[in-house]
Amino acid sequence: MAEPLKNIYTEDFLRLFGERVQTAYSSFDTNGFIRQVMDGSWNELELKARMRQISLALGTFLPSRYEEALAVLFDIDEHCSGFPYLFFPDFVEVYGQGEEHWTLSMEALERFTQKSSAEFAVRSFLLREPERMMRQMTAWAGHQSEHVRRLASEGCRPRLPWGQALPMFKREPAPVLAVLELLKSDPSLYVRKSVANNLNDIAKDHPDTVIATARRWKGTHPDTDWIVRHGCRTLIRKSSPEVMALFGYAEETNGSPLVTEASFTADPAVLKLGDSCELSYALQLRQGDPVRVRIEYGIDFVKARGQVSRKLFLLSDKTVPGGTRLTGMRTHRFADLTTRRHYPGAHRIVLLVNGQEVASTVVELQLYAQ
Repeated sequence: MAEPLKNIYTEDFLRLFGERVQTAYSSFDTNGFIRQVMDGSWNELELKARMRQISLALGTFLPSRYEEALAVLFDIDEHCSGFPYLFFPDFVEVYGQGEEHWTLSMEALERFTQKSSAEFAVRSFLLREPERMMRQMTAWAGHQSEHVRRLASEGCRPRLPWGQALPMFKREPAPVLAVLELLKSDPSLYVRKSVANNLNDIAKDHPDTVIATARRWKGTHPDTDWIVRHGCRTLIRKSSPEVMALFGYAEETNGSPLVTEASFTADPAVLKLGDSCELSYALQLRQGDPVRVRIEYGIDFVKARGQVSRKLFLLSDKTVPGGTRLTGMRTHRFADLTTRRHYPGAHRIVLLVNGQEVASTVVELQLYAQ
């Protein structure tokens, strides 16, 4: 099992960091800093809580004036790059939200995001002064650094994982879309991925708005087409008819179904927790012009109280000649994950083509061998 990310903050890491701080601020008490960071409930804290604990300890051991404390961090940030140093922008979030600090805090976030990322820290500023902060995001969208341009998009995602939600942009995404317009053909893939993920966030609350945006953007630039496609992935998974048509997925034509024959099997059909089964499918497509097909299987997982919840898994997404026969296999393991717990019972598994169910099978899951 992979080492939890929170474990990057070891005593050795904190000591090395403290020694770096001392090169710029000789009065820094490294031992006292480590004791305060790792005292009390440290072992129970998760990643972001550990970052915050480091920020709070810095507030104790760096100069009390915010400007002087930031000057120390500015002196050493060249040697403090990468994911572990997300507590640099977090320090700005904790101590730099006063009106008198606004300009300096924006400078710090712009600087620190180029070494790690300020995507989490910027959200408190957005929640407090959304219009003012979005003007800053608009300015950052034109920055020469791809890291700063990415912050302009990533920082205002309405549903950023691990980040505070931005309810005002869930309700009204227009300010976010105005920034994304500036980045829709950005030369950096790093930025384009963020724009696509932001669109995908918006699609969960405003699908029609994203569909309209996709129609407007599609075909303007190859890089923009990639953003549109990736940004509509949730709508594609939901088989939204307008989106399926936008991206050229074949559908029934003049009463002629896309799939004329289909079979789908699971072997074995009775499993215990931790076992795997082989899923096999065969499809015959109608004759005619080339067609785009998205093949998925969906498992109706049995939940604790007997209800079911469907999870989709992609098998293939491609354009093929009309009349093609498609076959394939996939191994699926019924093992508990951190995000999914299995319960005994009959699990229906369906085969879907362009969002339409064409075949199904059933496996019986037992928690223990019988």
